[in-house]
Amino acid sequence: MSKPSQYFLLSLPSSIVPSHHHDEALEANGSAANFTIPEFKIGTLDALVQQADELAKLETSCQAVVSKVGDALKNILDGDEAQIAHNKVPVDQYLRTFQWNKVKYRADKPLAELIDLLQKEAASIDNDIRFKYSQYNQVKNNLSTLQRKQACVFCFSPSLHNPANLPCSGNLSTKSLASIVDPRSIVQDSEYIETHLIAVPSQLTKDFIKTYETISPMVVPRSAQLVAEDSEFSLYAVTTFKKHSAEFVHKCREQKWIPRDFKYVKGGKEEERKEVERVGGDERKLWGETLRLGRTAWSEAVMVWIHVLVLRVFVETVLRYGLPLDFVCALVRTPSSKQAAKAKANLDDKYSYLAGNAFGRDKKGRVKRDDPSEIHAAGEGGAEYSPYVFYEFDFQ
Repeated sequence: MSKPSQYFLLSLPSSIVPSHHHDEALEANGSAANFTIPEFKIGTLDALVQQADELAKLETSCQAVVSKVGDALKNILDGDEAQIAHNKVPVDQYLRTFQWNKVKYRADKPLAELIDLLQKEAASIDNDIRFKYSQYNQVKNNLSTLQRKQACVFCFSPSLHNPANLPCSGNLSTKSLASIVDPRSIVQDSEYIETHLIAVPSQLTKDFIKTYETISPMVVPRSAQLVAEDSEFSLYAVTTFKKHSAEFVHKCREQKWIPRDFKYVKGGKEEERKEVERVGGDERKLWGETLRLGRTAWSEAVMVWIHVLVLRVFVETVLRYGLPLDFVCALVRTPSSKQAAKAKANLDDKYSYLAGNAFGRDKKGRVKRDDPSEIHAAGEGGAEYSPYVFYEFDFQ
């Protein structure tokens, strides 16, 4: 599996170059690409601090939604990386050509409204993919159960056609008996006697033959007939008087022989076949619906996530650099964790002066700050402090 690229999204004051010019500030950042952020409506300082916390939580939620959609696509496509990549929007291209969606999220709206709108969209995507994926899994599991019940029916009845190409799995203790049991081997509509179908483990068949007539009263002598067998079990039909049927079944269980509930229904095997075909059709339909929804949900979830991230950068920029706004936002892409660490170290070396006395390095070269209580750090919640607005992320 290919490793995901890592991205940095950062903002720097234009004062990093003597001219304070936006373009020169961007050029001074080397290979970083311009990442345009609108100027949003700014409220009070207290509101900005609260919104910074709300956006941090919302971004975590958005990452979880993107991951959930990605997992759903991976599962329904059986881990086929080529198909997974084909059904996902090219994230790198989207980031490099990013433009704020002014139609859905008007930049002249208050930040609180934009945050609320993005939160509702993320929740809606999450609910939609969870519901559809759960619906698909339920039908898939139902189909799997039906297939297990029917598995190897065709091995016992070679004349039957196997349209679904069912695998030879399961055993006589669990699978459907509709196509295995010949109705002529079953006593039907008798007032006094009835036939029991018993799945006997292969290693216990000799003991069964020796003892089945005596484990309870009123077992019809020599009534045991071999109906079918597989690598694990032999299925026998045994006739007893109804008066002692319950005791016979109980004794069979004590011997680790498995009684099978079975009632012959005319046309039963055809009904089972039709049920497998019907549920199989439902599974294929839901697979397509889940794939289409997953493809759309992935694009929408990524879009919401990046828009939330943009708001985080903007709010943090205002809190960090103050007004009037004069900053440059840049995107950096690194192909590996090692190169990402190196790029981050280079940025820290170059722009450590932006934090003044608050920023320094310990003996191991790690970033440190003198007084955490006085600094509103980007990426709160355990992230390492940076002297500039900085966010790191990747896409699986």
